[in-house]
Amino acid sequence: MTKFKLNIAKDSFPKGISNFWHWLIGAPALFNLESRIFHSLSICLIVLSTFYAPYNFYAGLYVAAASAIFFAVFYFYQYYHSRFLGKKYSTIAFGLIGIVIFGSNYFFTSGIDGSTDLIWPVHLLIIFAISPYKQHLKWLALYLLFFIAIHWVEFQFPYLITHPFSAGKGQFIDRITAFPIPVMVIYFIITFIRQSYDREKKSTEEKTLAVAASNEHILLQKEQLEHSNIEKNKLMSIISHDLRTPLINIQNYLELLHEYDLESTERNRLEKALLSSTTHTLGMLSNLLSWSKSQMEGPNVQLAQVNLLQVLSATLEMEKLNASKKEITLNYQIPAALNVIADVDMLQLVVRNLISNAVKFTPKGGEIKVSALAVLENCKISIIDNGKGIPEDKKENIFSIKSDPEFGTNNERGVGLGLVLCKEFVERQGGSIGFKSKLGEGAEFFVFIPSTA
Repeated sequence: MTKFKLNIAKDSFPKGISNFWHWLIGAPALFNLESRIFHSLSICLIVLSTFYAPYNFYAGLYVAAASAIFFAVFYFYQYYHSRFLGKKYSTIAFGLIGIVIFGSNYFFTSGIDGSTDLIWPVHLLIIFAISPYKQHLKWLALYLLFFIAIHWVEFQFPYLITHPFSAGKGQFIDRITAFPIPVMVIYFIITFIRQSYDREKKSTEEKTLAVAASNEHILLQKEQLEHSNIEKNKLMSIISHDLRTPLINIQNYLELLHEYDLESTERNRLEKALLSSTTHTLGMLSNLLSWSKSQMEGPNVQLAQVNLLQVLSATLEMEKLNASKKEITLNYQIPAALNVIADVDMLQLVVRNLISNAVKFTPKGGEIKVSALAVLENCKISIIDNGKGIPEDKKENIFSIKSDPEFGTNNERGVGLGLVLCKEFVERQGGSIGFKSKLGEGAEFFVFIPSTA
């Protein structure tokens, strides 16, 4: 009784004919395919048996009527215990009762001229549908032997066969009324098998899609991990070499100035070298800290409508001074009325890095031009130099952390993060960055950011 309550709790009484039918045969989550086939067949055969019992009795087929009643009671008992009490039905009982009942009916309903031979194979089909695979061959052999045996008995002793109806009309009615039983059984078995196949096919397809999505997610995670490893290795390289080397140079310069009395010209030369090294190291450290901060904190953009000339004036003048130290001319032309939507700090860092790069790769006496103009709904900021240009093999990864830092025209060295930062910060502001360059003819870097009308 506990199992009955448990099943009812899991599979509550439904509303609607379709739901009611599915409730009668049991949910797939609670019953396997064989059990649900058995439940559906049991319900149909119970209904058919309750119809055939009075009909056979009225037709004078008393053994057939008794068999129909017996089958109805037997199927109901097995169905109730399987569906509501959770007890497994007995395939052995089904197999043996079929032999006994159909064997008896064969002799009492005209033998080979009756309808028993029409129904018998269908009962075997039911057994195949509800029994384990390992029993199929045994039941097949047993039914074939018994089928041959009773037909041989009829052939040898025809007087043992009772003919309750006449040939012709009686035989016609018997066949017509018996035909729905095998047809309905075959229909339900095939329907369940096909529905089960379709469900399994759909489930397999869904699992395949889920596996594909999972694989794609794993590949994405793999790429992210590889990218993280590249970033980690890059950071270690910067700390261990690219940043350590200029600091050692600064230390060596200071030791020379402290330990030796140098002539004024030599002292001026060392101080100039010290200043240059300190400036480059400060720029490297600034980029390193900005990049590290962006990786740890993620997007934190403060967009605002600003005047482009106003926010870049101080940066441009500072870079103009830095360029003059290398005897490079820096000119800029930005319309006073040009407004953009940008994060001021990020925009200044981008322009500062692009100009520093141009100074780095432009020789003494070179020229750098900075300009801005409205292009549709965007503002295009261009930094053009007449430096040494970008080699073809460096172009593909120029905005990637994979790129190796290059030495400038005065042997300046960066950490390879400047352009990575520029791309990341421009895209966070809803813009884009690009470049064009020919080796030996300089380069042009351009940034598009949203502007206001």
